[in-house]
Amino acid sequence: MSAVPSGTYGHVPHGPGGPVPYSPGRSRPAGRLRAWAELLRLPALFTVPGDALAGAAAVGARPGRGCLLAVGSSLCLYEAGMALNDWADRAEDAVERPHRPLPSGRVRPAAALTAACALTAAGLALAARAGRPALAVATPLAATVWSYDLLLKRTPAGPAAMAAARALDLLLGAAAGAGRLRPALSSAALLGTHTLAVTAVSRQETRGGSPLAPLAALAATGAVTRLLPDRPLTAALAVGYAQTTARPYLHASLNPSPPLTQRAVGAGIRATIPLQAALAARAGAGATALITAALGPLAARAARRVSVT
Repeated sequence: MSAVPSGTYGHVPHGPGGPVPYSPGRSRPAGRLRAWAELLRLPALFTVPGDALAGAAAVGARPGRGCLLAVGSSLCLYEAGMALNDWADRAEDAVERPHRPLPSGRVRPAAALTAACALTAAGLALAARAGRPALAVATPLAATVWSYDLLLKRTPAGPAAMAAARALDLLLGAAAGAGRLRPALSSAALLGTHTLAVTAVSRQETRGGSPLAPLAALAATGAVTRLLPDRPLTAALAVGYAQTTARPYLHASLNPSPPLTQRAVGAGIRATIPLQAALAARAGAGATALITAALGPLAARAARRVSVT
């Protein structure tokens, strides 16, 4: 991402005659909402419901109360991770991405940390309402999120921790839907593999780096796609998954510059949705697959307003 001058709202808007005068009454509420949307990366939320939906489909459960509670828990824990991520990275972002909400001063660090704690508590509470099996999965999921942001992100274990979080999120839907996990393990492994690849690429999105990470991600996409059945709906969704990532990964491998790497990471995040849909279709839940796939265009539209990386 290109940096912009830091300040209360990250940049000074310009009109035809130069800078637009600051108007507290008109700008402050909108500025706060925009800052929190950036902090929480709201467009990425569209990639979350499909985890629980695919997990429930894998164990043969229809979307019901338990599944909806699992989706709510997933959304809270995901956003807790987003807020905690920026709180933990605030010193680094002050140098590399001063336009982010915390270093620009648009969101206070204490507010971000409070939000992370509150969202984690809400996520665990919703999982508890879904039943003991769901809470038994949500608890290590929350621990993985916090461990990644505070301890593991910059270590070699970082991508594996992020992959484990996504896999656990899918298993949360299975636990809430049927109270069992075994039938959903293969779907969790495929989703985790995809997440591992995307996270490995994201580690060099601010500085650029080696072409090996996007090449490995491209290979992982091919492997995941080949492991999905060739039934019509599953195959169509699998092709959509592969097409979403193939070109951006290839471009980033040919030129691993920050802009192309960031584009590849964004594509990898968006590709999570057709993969979730394909996993649901693989389990025979065609309606769930189509509902999940419909989140893709919404995510792409929202990403034009707020970055997902």
